[in-house]
Amino acid sequence: MPKGPAGQKCPADVVSNTVHVMRVLTGEADDDAPETGKSKAAHELGRAGGKKRAANMTPERRSEIARKAAAKRWSA
Repeated sequence: MPKGPAGQKCPADVVSNTVHVMRVLTGEADDDAPETGKSKAAHELGRAGGKKRAANMTPERRSEIARKAAAKRWSA
């Protein structure tokens, strides 16, 4: 059976995966998602950091970042 990046077992095909997702959503099976190693507090701080950065950024700076991203995207 294939292994995921953290060594967990993955369903072999799409139908198996669909059935597994349905069982997890209905509570028949446990979700065997791997732990990321981050605490809940660190995860929440990371989410808040992006919003805080966006709120503090000037429209000119956002425009500059968007221009650089577009140039990089279209240069390849």
